Amino acid sequence: MRHDLAAHFLRISEDAAIAAARTIGHGDKHHADHVAVEAMRAAMDHAPMRGRIVIGEGERDEAPMLYIGEEVGNGAADAPEVDIAVDPLEGTNLCATGSPNSIAVLAGAEQGGLLHAPDVYLEKLVVGPLAKGSVNIEAPVAENMKELARCLKRSVSDLLIVILERQRHENLIAEVRATGARIRLITDGDLAPGVAASIVGSGVHAVMGAGGAPEGVLTAAAMRCVGGEIQGRLIPARDGDVERLAAAGYTDLSKVYKTEDLAPSDNVIFCASGVTDGSLMRGVRFFGGGQRVHSLFMTSRSPRAIRFIDNIRVDDNYEGPIYAS
Repeated sequence: MRHDLAAHFLRISEDAAIAAARTIGHGDKHHADHVAVEAMRAAMDHAPMRGRIVIGEGERDEAPMLYIGEEVGNGAADAPEVDIAVDPLEGTNLCATGSPNSIAVLAGAEQGGLLHAPDVYLEKLVVGPLAKGSVNIEAPVAENMKELARCLKRSVSDLLIVILERQRHENLIAEVRATGARIRLITDGDLAPGVAASIVGSGVHAVMGAGGAPEGVLTAAAMRCVGGEIQGRLIPARDGDVERLAAAGYTDLSKVYKTEDLAPSDNVIFCASGVTDGSLMRGVRFFGGGQRVHSLFMTSRSPRAIRFIDNIRVDDNYEGPIYAS
């Protein structure tokens, strides 16, 4: 996959973030998602690639844009074929209420480089590079907390674990609390904390619990770039999930999916732009003649790149001041 796609990926995530940010606090998560999807798709049309959505907004009948299987990019004959995973607005509720950690995200890899994950729950354990290979999703919580603390050279009571606040996590929360580790309960969006767990200094040390499998693939794409680790197990939690999984070839529900299973490619581009302020990125700032967007851009293949990008976009014909905040 060509590195000249990098600037286009950044533009795509920025456009989606800006569109969504204009709806912050309006209380309409569906509209927020809709404008982010439209902006992301329009930007993709200019990218020099023959792309195919493998993680998107759903099946074609459910999603008019960025549906699974949709072809994107300018389609030039010499353009690379790219599998694309998108979440135009991760944390739709967070955007609708103006809460932290809403982001626009996409990842790309050569064909077959990203797992076509079904839209079911995935039990997740996400850690950074220092703990990679030392924790095990099948191990007791207390054992994983001790290993994580050992790898990070700190006490268990210093750890901060992010968990979605859901009834299904009551036992997990109790087990983590019993170890003395700290917990941050979040209402939505486990992708941004998952990426944060891989960045030293973010204040997040691990993400645990069941969230969306498509978001798990996007997290895996980020882990391929930054060297962290995600482990997951598919969970059929809704009516028809077992049958849907079987039809897609997922019959061994005890299988643990590692980072390399969810994102097999070693040539990945990952880009996320902040919509609301979060633990890694600031949200979009608007001034009279433009926008300021904070993004995280990463690639996995040499030369590896992990960049925080603070970009000011100025509207045509604007001649006023550029604001620093």
